[in-house]
Amino acid sequence: METQYREQYIRFGLKVQYYRKLQGLTQEAFADKIGKSWSFVAKIESPTRVFGVSMETLFKIAEALEVPASKLFEE
Repeated sequence: METQYREQYIRFGLKVQYYRKLQGLTQEAFADKIGKSWSFVAKIESPTRVFGVSMETLFKIAEALEVPASKLFEE
């Protein structure tokens, strides 16, 4: 996916990974919590590829990680 916001997508994925690990969740366990596959989570968290999510999925991620959605976009 081509985008001018590449850095923001990557930062988002790394934030998801950070908070997931703080919760002590594997990608598989986290994927179950948000109703997705572990490969979907791996794509989000990849530091080398851009992968977007829907607003619905964004809110599920934030809820599963027990953080406000805005935290996933902080620098």
